Amino acid sequence: MANNLVYIVMDSCRFDSYARARTPNMDRLGKAERRYSFASWTSPSHQALLMGQVPHHSPKRVFSSEVYRDEFAKWVDRVGAPNLSFKTFVPHLSLTKVLQNLGLRTVARVSMPVLNPMAGFSRFFDDYQLMPDHNDFAGMVRDAALDERTPSFYFFNLGETHYPYMLKDAELPRISGVHGVFKGMDDMVERGGDVLNAQSKFFTADAMKQLHDQQVRCVEYVDGLLGDLFDKSPPNTYFIVTADHGELFGEDDYFGHGPIMHEKCFEVPFLEGLRPSS
Repeated sequence: MANNLVYIVMDSCRFDSYARARTPNMDRLGKAERRYSFASWTSPSHQALLMGQVPHHSPKRVFSSEVYRDEFAKWVDRVGAPNLSFKTFVPHLSLTKVLQNLGLRTVARVSMPVLNPMAGFSRFFDDYQLMPDHNDFAGMVRDAALDERTPSFYFFNLGETHYPYMLKDAELPRISGVHGVFKGMDDMVERGGDVLNAQSKFFTADAMKQLHDQQVRCVEYVDGLLGDLFDKSPPNTYFIVTADHGELFGEDDYFGHGPIMHEKCFEVPFLEGLRPSS
């Protein structure tokens, strides 16, 4: 019988935020590696993740086809299904479809609106929902129904580690894209305005540090809830914990992620393993 699989994506969580955080529950699962996302923002990165491609090591002197082949082969151990191979993923190139074909119930709970059910990510999921609250990993854990006899695939996209990092509006520095400019972009374009020049002043170094520190605290919050998820998961539950991309907190005058080419925007944590024993 296939394993249960729980796949947790801490949205925007860069590797060194994870490394700074106190993560006793994730430490029980395994040692995190520094890996690299296939993309610098949520939508294309999740396309790769749901194809079955986890964040990569960026190895040298190898053909990319070998990296893809070896990563697909690892699903044999993750899922406990000996006949998986790259051919299993063709033609759909969908991890969800492969797991569904193995008899797993496929469930997704996502936090980012760009992953909403109309955007195509819900394909092959039996149950796919955009959470009404940006920060509700607690609700995801509460509602998860993992059973040793009826294996399931749970895919969780967590908003807690994404801006605004669980901060209230009054606690935040202002970001034009979040606080109004892009909400009125169409009006501005019609008036002939310049969106980029209309943006507010860049964050101070102190504000960047505070935001980075807050992301670290969000990782610790997620780790606490992960312990609750371990407790309600049967022994044959395999966990993957990673991020879809990193985040910039002032390095080389960047903030955020997306249209940014910077190593910190691609560095993510990656750890995996069977549910740790109590």
